[in-house]
Amino acid sequence: MNLSPAWVAFLRANGHEAVRWSEVGPPEAPDRTLIAWAQAHDHVVLTHDHDFGAILTQAKEKKPSVITLRTPELLPEAVGNRILEVLKTLEDELRQGALVIIEPERVRLRLL
Repeated sequence: MNLSPAWVAFLRANGHEAVRWSEVGPPEAPDRTLIAWAQAHDHVVLTHDHDFGAILTQAKEKKPSVITLRTPELLPEAVGNRILEVLKTLEDELRQGALVIIEPERVRLRLL
C-alpha cells in the first residue's frame, strides 16, 4: 500500500528533503529497485509496506534506512508529528542505517 502524496509536501514544509518514488521511478518497479535508488541517493524510505525491512535484512544491507508505519492512521495530519520526532531523535541512527517501526504505542529501532 502506498502512502499519500501529502507526505512529500508535509516533509518539505518541515525542512526535510523528500521525493515520492513516482517522481523518480516507475510505479510498477520492484521494491529492490526503489531500495537501490534510495541507497544511491542516501535517502530514508518512509513506507507502510513491510517488505522493505525484510529485503534489507535478508540482503544484509546497511542502507537505506527504512521507517515503516504500522499505525491505523497513515496521513501526515494523524502521525506526522511522530515522524518528525523520529527523524529528529533517531537522526544519527538513520544516517548509519536503521529499520524503524512506528506502532501506535511504541517505536522500535534495529540498526542494520
